[in-house]
Amino acid sequence: MAGTVSALIARNKESFSFLYQETIDSFAQVRFFDPETEVPSFEGIDLLYLPGGYPEKHLEALVKNEACRKAIKDYAERGGRIVAECGGMMYLCQSIVTDDGEYAMCGVLPYSITARKADRKLSLGYRRFELDGKEYRGHEFHYTQFMGEKPQSITQVYNAKGEPVDTPVFRYKNVLASYTHLYQI
Repeated sequence: MAGTVSALIARNKESFSFLYQETIDSFAQVRFFDPETEVPSFEGIDLLYLPGGYPEKHLEALVKNEACRKAIKDYAERGGRIVAECGGMMYLCQSIVTDDGEYAMCGVLPYSITARKADRKLSLGYRRFELDGKEYRGHEFHYTQFMGEKPQSITQVYNAKGEPVDTPVFRYKNVLASYTHLYQI
């Protein structure tokens, strides 16, 4: 399916940098934008792809570009297709909290993420889950966590040994989001 999809991909040096050439090559057409400095146009695209990275290191720039955050939220609310992985998922949440304060993100997902040093915990490993009859594989690598109780997943995620892990996968309208970096979209 990806080979027929036109994608708009968030990309910059660090906030949205975990982007693999194989993923880019899987799309029929690709356009890029920088959520720190640009407002995306969704004209002529089938999918918005928000890859992982370190948005927690560039929160002031992401917050400053309010027009971009609003455009993405509006796109999601209108039913636009979005795949968000790790840092991209964090960007879709209500906020990211650091030792310096709380920073508003897109507000598509009703969760807050903590990047405070005291809350850091390594989550690492290969992941696999099934959704709508399709198997997804990927990996997880992050130190940030959900604030409060971990949200409920729409499917069970497994590690490489086939053991259940508590990595949640979310669906909201046409948004698919998780900490898992997918090998195929």
